[in-house]
Amino acid sequence: MRALVVDWLVQVHEYLGLAGDTLYLAVHLLDSYLGAGRVRLHRLQLLGVACLFVACKMEECVLPEPASLCLLGDGSFSRAELLCAERRILSRLDFRLHHPGPLLCLGLLAALARSGPQVLLLATYFLELSLLEAEAAGWEPGRRAAAALSLAHRVLHGAGSGPEPALYSRAELGAVEPCMVRAALRGPAPGLAAIFLKYARPQRQGTSLVAARLLRHPPAGPP
Repeated sequence: MRALVVDWLVQVHEYLGLAGDTLYLAVHLLDSYLGAGRVRLHRLQLLGVACLFVACKMEECVLPEPASLCLLGDGSFSRAELLCAERRILSRLDFRLHHPGPLLCLGLLAALARSGPQVLLLATYFLELSLLEAEAAGWEPGRRAAAALSLAHRVLHGAGSGPEPALYSRAELGAVEPCMVRAALRGPAPGLAAIFLKYARPQRQGTSLVAARLLRHPPAGPP
């Protein structure tokens, strides 16, 4: 159910044209709240959009109106319920809202590794896919970003992207990369298709389609 809510948040985030860091912070707040106590299943969507609303206040210059968020929720909650959920989040998390997002770490690591734009786009896709995986909540942002970048370099190695950067050891990356690979190979599964379809568009060079093809049929490496 968590993955379904995150998938819906991805759609809302894209529809509203919000900053990338806003999405990562919203999912971080959602996971932090879920880790601190129980939530009724039918209130998960309300919790998710309330986390997005809080994240907007941290990251955005122009905030979406609460009424607009309620409309995007298809009337399943009211403005008063949204604001009440916001207060519960702030109370349960004790206003600990700052989070060094993995998207920022990815940009820094890509600059250090001198990664090209194609590699960075693919790494961004792998990183965003990790939002759907509950186990990713326990990964530190730097390691998560390094796994996405390392995987992108390795997948595109045959396309002339150059060798993958040795930012973390294989042992340190552990199960992070396989989780991203599974998510990329899953494709547009019912209820979990938003990120795949988002990156399949021409504006993002059909990255999700390219990733699935290269993961299934890796290009031959240099002799």
